[in-house]
Amino acid sequence: MAKRIESLSPSAALTASAAPLAPLALRIGLGTVFLAHAYAKAAIFTFPGTEAFFQAFGFPGWTVYPVFLAELLGGIALLLGYRTRATALALVVVMLGALKPHVANGWMFTAPGGGWEYVAFIIVALVAQALAGSGAYALDARAPAPSGAALPAEG
Repeated sequence: MAKRIESLSPSAALTASAAPLAPLALRIGLGTVFLAHAYAKAAIFTFPGTEAFFQAFGFPGWTVYPVFLAELLGGIALLLGYRTRATALALVVVMLGALKPHVANGWMFTAPGGGWEYVAFIIVALVAQALAGSGAYALDARAPAPSGAALPAEG
């Protein structure tokens, strides 16, 4: 006997067709945030100014350059949907470092010196991106899935 296939309700069909758009929206938002922060380090605060800021919190001044590159390249990779899961997880490490200047200021980002709620939110969003994959319109969708991958193929 043939198995009966139930059709999806209109709302379920819309949800299913829109599902790949959620990780896309997250990717665009996160990618834009990281590009903006890379730009701020280079053009607004300048590298010497950002080095001094890093040093004030116990980080070596030279660490501004790998952080800048991670934000710049990570932002571009997220926007393009290239190696989205790995990129999101790598940027979690950067954001864990970003907690240090803010934790002593309390939770609210509106506190003097900025609290750590914004940094925590970005970390949660990056973890969600790593779990959700790249979504629609991503370079990841064009690449073959690696054999033996622990996570499902990007998408």
